[in-house]
Amino acid sequence: MQNTVRMRGINEHITCSLCAGYLIEATTITECLHTFCKSCIVKHLQSNNDCPTCNVVVHETQPLLNIRPDRTMQDIVYKLVPGLYKSEQKRREEFYLERGESDPSARPPPIDPLDSATEFSHTHFSRDDDLISLKFEPDSSVTDKDMLQDLSRKFMRCSSRVTVYHLKRFLLQKLCVPALYDLDLVCNGQTLHKDNTLKFIWISHWLKKDPPLVLSYRLKKSLG
Repeated sequence: MQNTVRMRGINEHITCSLCAGYLIEATTITECLHTFCKSCIVKHLQSNNDCPTCNVVVHETQPLLNIRPDRTMQDIVYKLVPGLYKSEQKRREEFYLERGESDPSARPPPIDPLDSATEFSHTHFSRDDDLISLKFEPDSSVTDKDMLQDLSRKFMRCSSRVTVYHLKRFLLQKLCVPALYDLDLVCNGQTLHKDNTLKFIWISHWLKKDPPLVLSYRLKKSLG
């Protein structure tokens, strides 16, 4: 049975604490990794040098140097809140149309939340991604560990856009998984869908825990 995540369980993680609305142009403070709408955090930092959430000093004199666009988070918000992207685009178009200007930040739209495709926008570049620390370990329920090679590299740092599918391909090779077998990846007892990104897993299953994000693996019979 496929596991589901209730919207109310993650709503607080995809809204801006400054305006209480869903994140628009999600922007993250590099010092503490708290995320806000771009317009909200820029306005705040024009008269303050600390994070509105944890009060850490962002920068003594130029706090705007220590914020970065969080495109992965923004894609997650758009995928989780149907219609948000279109309504925001319409609002922006009307704003610039009234002023006779073109939108300077226009970019191809992310995949519609109702679309069956699972790839994020191809306009992102991995060098700008957040990095997430991982630890791999056998699931506690695994009884056939002798069928797998020892994993020499148990700790990794990956782009937050890496998916469970990518990690499974890596582990299938490193663990020398026998033919006719596949792997499940598990976090906090929840079997992960192949299209889940590390960012989504962190927010949904690990947000209140310390890094690294621990992922367990277990063998299963392949369906194909």
